[in-house]
Amino acid sequence: MLDREGFRPNVGIILLNANNEVWWGKRVREHSWQFPQGGIKYGETPEQAMYRELEEEIGLRQEHVKIVGRTRDWLRYEVPDHFIKREIRGHYRGQKQIWFLLRMMARDNDVNLRLTDHPEFDAWRWHDYWVPLDVVIEFKRDVYQRALQELSRFITWPAKGQHGERRHSARYLRQPHSRAQGGKGQQALAANAVAPAAAAKPATPDSLVLLPDE
Repeated sequence: MLDREGFRPNVGIILLNANNEVWWGKRVREHSWQFPQGGIKYGETPEQAMYRELEEEIGLRQEHVKIVGRTRDWLRYEVPDHFIKREIRGHYRGQKQIWFLLRMMARDNDVNLRLTDHPEFDAWRWHDYWVPLDVVIEFKRDVYQRALQELSRFITWPAKGQHGERRHSARYLRQPHSRAQGGKGQQALAANAVAPAAAAKPATPDSLVLLPDE
């Protein structure tokens, strides 16, 4: 479903924890990290599409989150021609997105990357709100920056120095679904920690999914 200008309606999701850190997902078999996003189906509202994508991509349902805010209007990005399938070149230009800021009301262990047969992510972590744009594919960076800036007005930030630097482990798709909130379960996750997202390699053309519904 494209609009008259060739943009596909889409939603983006920025999910916060209690520390105002954002859910940051590693794409399956890639070195790129990103926020959940997905297309709006015919007949869906942006909010309905957001809840569907939230469940399909990271396994959380409506009762697991609270909507904090959303962007006022569509944020658009164009996809370079060499990243677009040949049969849709000249028709498809890119995505127009409504971004939602959500507060997670569930536990970390409620995240489930295996809910569908074709998972989008194979690892995830909590990251500081201002994510490093150099690990985001170049043509999406402006939209990420604009979404983060616009939605930051909904967040109450703690006083500077209220808590020390935090270190986080990535939760992997291949890890058993641990129900432990600490102890051995958490240590197992920490043992498989990845380097901070800022150190991840930027996405390469070979790692991109070029379908218009992504």
